[in-house]
Amino acid sequence: MSGNVRPVRDERDGLLAFLAQQRYVLRLTAYGLTDAQARLVPSDSALSIGGLLKHVTSTERGWMNTVLQRPPEGTMEERAGEYLDDFQFTEDDTLPAVIADYELAGRETEEIIAGIADLGQPVPVPKGVPWFPDDIDAWSVRWVLLHLIQETARHAGHADIVREHIDGATAFPLMAAAEDWPATPWMTPWQPTPT
Repeated sequence: MSGNVRPVRDERDGLLAFLAQQRYVLRLTAYGLTDAQARLVPSDSALSIGGLLKHVTSTERGWMNTVLQRPPEGTMEERAGEYLDDFQFTEDDTLPAVIADYELAGRETEEIIAGIADLGQPVPVPKGVPWFPDDIDAWSVRWVLLHLIQETARHAGHADIVREHIDGATAFPLMAAAEDWPATPWMTPWQPTPT
């Protein structure tokens, strides 16, 4: 996958392709990192690459559960604790496992969306959640996909900044390295710093 989304066939294909592109650029921020580097919190924020990957995985699954109208598990307090835990890349986590789980969540989303005939299908707004509006009864599946694109893109931007603080790597040199692009006068693919 390159820096641009391929041409799309229709709305559904476009929404899924743009979501897949944002997932890809977020995963690229982890390219070449060790587990220890993925745990680093090198800026004033509390964000790490590994934690961001865990968070977007949980978020995407949560939205698909909302689309499928699966009730959330646990109390609001337990879910709030889980939300905060989602941002933590612990000593028990490994980057390959977290990335594999994120890729699995993406495939699950694509399967769920493939089974929905109408992207205008209503998705009831969960009640009693402080950050959800009280005056709207339902979103659409289309809205949920657009929201996931927005959420993933926001966190991909966070991850870009975190990664640059870790070792100076930026998005296009990382993409060039991951996709084995040749060096050009205007860009050199990222390479690990010799130790």
